[in-house]
Amino acid sequence: MRRLIPLLGAVLALALSGTASADTFRVARPHTSGGGGSVAFSPGGTVIPFTRTAQAAQSGPLPFAALRSIWQAAGNSYGIPWTVLAAINKVETNFGQNLGPSSAGAIGWMQFMPSTWARWGIDANGDGIADPDNPTDAIFSAARYLAGCGGQFDIARAVYCYNHASWYVTEVLGLAAAFGRDGGNGLFSADQLQTRIKTASSRVHTMHSQLSAALSKARRLAHAERRFLRRASSATLLSDQLEARKHAVQLGARRHAAETRASRLQKRLDAANRELGRFRDEAGGALFATNAAGLFTGTLAGADQSGAVSIALQYLGVPYKWAGATPRGGFDCSGLVQYVYAQLGVSLPHNTVLQWNDPRAVSVPRDQLQPGDLVFFNGLDHVGIYIGNGDFIDAPHTGAFVRIDNLGERWYASSYDGAKRIVGASLGGTMAFTSGSGSAFSSDVVYFTH
Repeated sequence: MRRLIPLLGAVLALALSGTASADTFRVARPHTSGGGGSVAFSPGGTVIPFTRTAQAAQSGPLPFAALRSIWQAAGNSYGIPWTVLAAINKVETNFGQNLGPSSAGAIGWMQFMPSTWARWGIDANGDGIADPDNPTDAIFSAARYLAGCGGQFDIARAVYCYNHASWYVTEVLGLAAAFGRDGGNGLFSADQLQTRIKTASSRVHTMHSQLSAALSKARRLAHAERRFLRRASSATLLSDQLEARKHAVQLGARRHAAETRASRLQKRLDAANRELGRFRDEAGGALFATNAAGLFTGTLAGADQSGAVSIALQYLGVPYKWAGATPRGGFDCSGLVQYVYAQLGVSLPHNTVLQWNDPRAVSVPRDQLQPGDLVFFNGLDHVGIYIGNGDFIDAPHTGAFVRIDNLGERWYASSYDGAKRIVGASLGGTMAFTSGSGSAFSSDVVYFTH
């Protein structure tokens, strides 16, 4: 019996070690971690340390430096450009802000289907759980999956393997090229500003609704107050006069309270509007400066140098001017559209309604929008140029600049009229991307190897 004890111990240790090193893990939530830090393991066994902040389960964004360290470590481990991992992370979950599950059932930081995660998901941080909601596990697993699709040799094919859509390849590789130009700092900062804009826009919408309700209540009370005052002035009996005046005084006090609340809400709304305007102007200025450095030219949504998007991006930061139609004099919304399309050889009127009704303008469903399409709002009172991922370029209002807004923002979502595509214009093109090996790829072509 004594001889069997060491043998049983050895067998048990072997079984435990075999379980810990398996390639297939269960999907676990929530992710738990112990200690002040963790490690990730490359295929070669190299230990890659990460802080607890970087490896804990996340439902919101991480600091850019922490994310970049994970992208780079995962890319180095599997021979995948880190910029591609960053781009997929952006497209799939907006850097961890929307973990899903998606309508198709995809989950986690890099939006794996559960069956795919069961095959490719790994415990990259060494805590014994392969968790798709953990950024380290998810990003390393995405790199592993891309490598399994041949990403070391043909990154475009691997991205197509990740999501079987040519538009997806175009968008991911375009964003990857943008990340590669300045290490991603400018693009990430601009994205964070857009997130702040959406939050501020939602706050403005909420305050506007509260103010409208308060003003409506004040008007109803004022109307009732005047009715009782008229009744008091026309009543013949003193008792009726006093009763009517009593009701009028009570209604007047309630009206005053409602007007005071409306006044406070108006001040808060004005402050929220100023904050939103500041964020939008900061975003316009940041994107204008970034574009001047060449970051956005020809990278968003696959638009090339001759497309409407890349032309419009050159004018980010140009001041709004009513009836303006030149970069030097400023743009209004339809003037920007007219000027951009004129450079494509397409003459459009300087009027949103006429642009909507132009004989070359074909209606486009929202789920089929392409870069260069025109998006209209507020009863055809406003227009912008769609650039992809829900974003569009527009010249919004007096005091602002040409900037990037999003269809998901409350005002734009509630006032969206539709979209038009100008037939015959050069709206898009191809995007070149170079892998770590120096091979060039074109994002509108899917490459297959034998």
